[in-house]
Amino acid sequence: MESKAPGLFDEAVKKLREANEELCRPEEDVVSYLVCKNSQYAIESFLRGYLLKNNTEAAGDESINTLYKRCVALNEKFGEIDLHDFSCKGHRPDSRSCSDTEKVSKCYEIADKMNEFLRRENLLA
Repeated sequence: MESKAPGLFDEAVKKLREANEELCRPEEDVVSYLVCKNSQYAIESFLRGYLLKNNTEAAGDESINTLYKRCVALNEKFGEIDLHDFSCKGHRPDSRSCSDTEKVSKCYEIADKMNEFLRRENLLA
């Protein structure tokens, strides 16, 4: 199980980078859908990777909120990452998207905070 975690972390970092590249474009050129989806997939992959790293399997249909709660149960420091502004947390990433630039920026910020957290925990290079 743990051997799958690095691949998920790599995919999460890749999606986070793609979201960042999109956000760095002039505001009128930003494709919000791409930022939204890439951020959502990064968040989900970070969470699933963390669970696998801790020998915990996650079902394919679990919401981001459920995955997050399971990560917090394993490490309460995960609670430092606030999902309050993440409007898609109760849904699967492939079922929702947002087009508001402010909302997608919040999604990106949450994904970036997860990236930083996992680096502090020495799970990402």
